[in-house]
Amino acid sequence: MTTSSRQRGTAPPGPPTPLSAPASATAAPTAPRRTAFAEGFDRLRHAAGTEPGRLRLIGALLALLVLAFGAAGAWQMSDRAAAADDVLHRSQPLSAGAAEIYRSLADANTAAAGGFLAGGQEPAAVRERYENDLETAATKLVTAAAAADPGSPAAATIAGLNRLLPQYEGLIERARANNRLGYPVGGAYLRAANAMMQDRMLPAAQDLYTKENQRLRADYADATPYPWLALALGVAALAALAWAQRRHYRRTNRVLNRGLVAATAASAAVLLWMAVGHTVARAGLDSSYEHGIRSLSVLHDARIASLNARGNENLTLVSRGAETKKLADGDVVDLYDYDFGQEMKALAAGLAHAETLADDSAGREPVRAATGNMKVWRERHTVAREADDAGDYQGALDKVIGGDGDKGAEPTGECFDSVDKNLGLAVDHEESEFHRAAAGGRDALGGLPAGAAVLAVLGAAGAVLGIGRRLSEYR
Repeated sequence: MTTSSRQRGTAPPGPPTPLSAPASATAAPTAPRRTAFAEGFDRLRHAAGTEPGRLRLIGALLALLVLAFGAAGAWQMSDRAAAADDVLHRSQPLSAGAAEIYRSLADANTAAAGGFLAGGQEPAAVRERYENDLETAATKLVTAAAAADPGSPAAATIAGLNRLLPQYEGLIERARANNRLGYPVGGAYLRAANAMMQDRMLPAAQDLYTKENQRLRADYADATPYPWLALALGVAALAALAWAQRRHYRRTNRVLNRGLVAATAASAAVLLWMAVGHTVARAGLDSSYEHGIRSLSVLHDARIASLNARGNENLTLVSRGAETKKLADGDVVDLYDYDFGQEMKALAAGLAHAETLADDSAGREPVRAATGNMKVWRERHTVAREADDAGDYQGALDKVIGGDGDKGAEPTGECFDSVDKNLGLAVDHEESEFHRAAAGGRDALGGLPAGAAVLAVLGAAGAVLGIGRRLSEYR
């Protein structure tokens, strides 16, 4: 075998070949794969090394900046326009409605006491006034409930007033029934109804009025701030467009690039429109607050003081000294007569303040007339109290509600009606002033959000087309 093998030229078998190592153990380690962000950044850096790449980058940044300016302007102007509309159509009417709830309840209480003083035959006009007041209060409560957020403190206040209103009516009806029969207990029912009104219902109505005023101030706070973000982006966009055109001029010696000029014009128009429009809107809203809301608030307070004063004046005669109050100095006075004096002081202060806030004769004249009525009222009340203190109850009654025994003299009830009527005229005038100024402020923002968005899109398109025109020179 060996000889034949050699003869055939076959090499003898050598030692066994060792097993080779795995390829993974001998191959060089591969570099980690780069992230897409890093690769994109490298491509961007490489593109920025060439003029076409730089132009593309400039065009993209200009378009993005102009669009961001337009989006911020549309967003902020839309928010302010919505808040201004809320001031005009939601929060101010609700605030006025809450004031009307308080006024109607207080006037109903006053009318009920006045009807009680008239005796068993309550005048039809007084009865009608009482019923109209309660109907007005109930209607305004329904409106307020529809506008209140479920579960909010305002909703709870409204629900409480809705529960108390029929209870109050029940006490008044018991007082009337007993008064017609000549039972003295009628006066007790009337005082209980007045206590419910003064201690529970009117404070709740005042709380509702306060909450609606807070909502009104919040809407003003949302409508009046300047849109600083949009204005800053607008200035930045104009600065970037100016820089791009200057760069274009220095590299090509061409004065204008139509696309960039169009983008600059659109951005400047949005910025100017936004600045002027918001300034005009802010001035209108500020005027509506200073010459409308502030005056209305003072007038509402004065009207409420006059209503409370009249109610206390009537109850002074109803109670006939049954309710007293001990002062800090130890003196004991009639509770209702003392409260009458306090409310008349508040009325006098409110009328003086309202006259200083009125900015035209149409607003001042009814306030001055109400002041004159109030002075006569005080004089007549003093005469009525002197008669009552002297034991002439009928004489005092005639001077308060009128009667055959006091012909030729104006009873305090007519003085109160004149005060209330003139204050109502002043309220109507100030509400018209508010609506005029607030509507002007809101209208100044009209179309601004949509206009800012459209012009921004046109500006961004102009920037892209302007850069594209320059890029075409490299093709």
